[in-house]
Amino acid sequence: MYILLMEIPMKVVKPYGILDDNTSNQFCLEISSLLEENTEFILIDFKDVTFMDSLGLRRLIICLNKVRSAGANLFICSINDQLRILFELTGMNDVFEIFACREEIEHKILTKIS
Repeated sequence: MYILLMEIPMKVVKPYGILDDNTSNQFCLEISSLLEENTEFILIDFKDVTFMDSLGLRRLIICLNKVRSAGANLFICSINDQLRILFELTGMNDVFEIFACREEIEHKILTKIS
């Protein structure tokens, strides 16, 4: 018996530390690069992010708009309590697709492409 495993066409961006307007520019550049490669699914894994301010969130929204304009999908996972509160207070938890872990996103993508 053979089991065919689908490879999920997702690229992961892993910012770290404190995300403000200056430091968040790097992961936005990574996302732009992935869009140039026609990446369909992009995951931002916030596991190593300790803090994000409103300017970092603004930059993230700009990235989301670029991704949507390119016809791609952006997912977020592994946010800490500070990020969760920031997303909830600004209503961005309704704008971004936020998941607890990468496995949840992989399941959603497999469902979407199969």
